Amino acid sequence: MSRTVRETFIEQLRTLGMTSVFGNPGSTELPMFRDFPDDFRYVLGLQEAVVVGMADGYAQATHNAALVNLHSAAGVGHAMGNIFTAWKNRTPLVITAGQQARSMLVGEPFLFADQAIELPKPYVKWSCEPARAQDVPAALARGYHLAMSPPRGPVFLSVPVDDWDQPTDPDQPLEPRTVSTAVRADPALLDEVAAALARSRRPAFVVGAGVDVEGAFEDVVTLAERHRARVWVAPLSARCSFPESHPLFAGFLDADRDRIREQLAGHDVVVVIGAPVFSYHVEGTGPYVARGTALFQLVDDPATAAWTPTGTSVVTSIRLGLRDLLSGPEPAPRTAPAPRVRPARVQPDGVISEAFLMQTIADLRPEASIVVEEAPSSRSTMHDHLPFDRSETFFTCASGGLGHGMPAAVGVALARPEQQVIALLGDGSSMYSVQALWSAAREELPIVFVVVNNSAYAALDRFAQHFGISKPVGTSLPGIDFAGLARDLGCSGVTVRRPEELAAALTAALAATTPSLVDVHVS
Repeated sequence: MSRTVRETFIEQLRTLGMTSVFGNPGSTELPMFRDFPDDFRYVLGLQEAVVVGMADGYAQATHNAALVNLHSAAGVGHAMGNIFTAWKNRTPLVITAGQQARSMLVGEPFLFADQAIELPKPYVKWSCEPARAQDVPAALARGYHLAMSPPRGPVFLSVPVDDWDQPTDPDQPLEPRTVSTAVRADPALLDEVAAALARSRRPAFVVGAGVDVEGAFEDVVTLAERHRARVWVAPLSARCSFPESHPLFAGFLDADRDRIREQLAGHDVVVVIGAPVFSYHVEGTGPYVARGTALFQLVDDPATAAWTPTGTSVVTSIRLGLRDLLSGPEPAPRTAPAPRVRPARVQPDGVISEAFLMQTIADLRPEASIVVEEAPSSRSTMHDHLPFDRSETFFTCASGGLGHGMPAAVGVALARPEQQVIALLGDGSSMYSVQALWSAAREELPIVFVVVNNSAYAALDRFAQHFGISKPVGTSLPGIDFAGLARDLGCSGVTVRRPEELAAALTAALAATTPSLVDVHVS
């Protein structure tokens, strides 16, 4: 007797290592979970944005696509902010959404999705509602390989509710396949990059999230040391791709064309690795780099290479490209650049400053702990006082959208139970997906949620100055009891207002075996 579509789909997920399902169930999804297998885990989120955020963190930390299950139409709509972030993060997700029964789709039944495959576009790599129920397993196989192929990203499947109990097509080949996703660059172009580095007088690297995503962290360190090149972090990079305490580390490029040109001035060769050239947040003018600077880019995405405005772009898997460069000619003798001057340690002055908070976290956190950050107004202070020196110890959202960090921390903690996870969140950011606290408590994850509470959308207050706005509206956030919210959602919670209370509160939270929130009021 033929297996059902559901049985085949579940077996495919098991083979692909996708036995954790992140979801918020609706009526059109229920038949997917008939006889839910004991070796699968359903991770419940109380809102669809939370669901996608948790899956995003989990997929990044496991290096495998994660399965997301959403409700039709409105549920996908709720999730769109974090689907957009997953797209920008290059996170492999297989997103399924319910659809009403096929026999009803000729009309407009309740809870159906009109133009279901159009709704998540353009922020998925592929969107499909299979023509037949029997094609659902084949759509999963295709979607998984697309999600995992560079540049990685989410895919979307809309599945009518009555498809799951239909028999599978016995003639459809569904055995596991090996699909190569590595891309090796044109050797002549890489030879050009290697030759330019070898003869350079003062080279620089600009590293982006792609380095850490591809597991090329150690390769870029080796290449930088070989060439004695200064290493900058690309604007708004979402991962740690070079040890920030390393003597060759130069700092963080601003998302500003004029500032980047100033920061890279004096370098005759700049190689951008695993990042765009460049991501900007404010309008600028003039050349992208100073006159006389040769610019090269190594990137795994042809689309990103296509919009690179200047220089030579090499499309390659980052790790393969770096290893090819390491086999290039020996560099000319050159002295090492002067190390970056680190900011001095800060002392409390009756109130908790952002710098003192970041410094205290740096002092107390375990060396291998993971920080998931979504505190935009505090990021530059974090860069100064909370350095990261290990691969896969820092995650943030690449989109600039809010509501990703708190649930992503839950997903990372599910994937890495052996590592301490710290979620570093702004007070404004925390409110976008605060239901993630409930999921953390339900899963009994010892996450430490640190809220940087300045009672405002402070990033907007500061950015208003760029436009000459002296009185921005809608940026004040007084009176939110984050510790109380945490307790109501099943976590422990404490409020800290004085510097002498901070270390003890963080130490207790780091020692806890269940999730804790520390609401830190900063000046």
